[in-house]
Amino acid sequence: MKTKARLKRALLRARYAAVGAAVGAALGGLVGRSPASTGGATGALLGAVIAEKRFDASGIVDEVRSED
Repeated sequence: MKTKARLKRALLRARYAAVGAAVGAALGGLVGRSPASTGGATGALLGAVIAEKRFDASGIVDEVRSED
């Protein structure tokens, strides 16, 4: 994998993880301080997983298009 592609992938995962952490912490913060921390961590993990799945799916589409 090229350096530019690796950097793009890492930044995409980081952006989705940050958004996931913010949403999770906000939802957990409605309950209390401890659930806010847990929600932030869980949201970050889910955001990174979603980014990974999205990145993989777009990579497959690009590969198919380039073969035509």
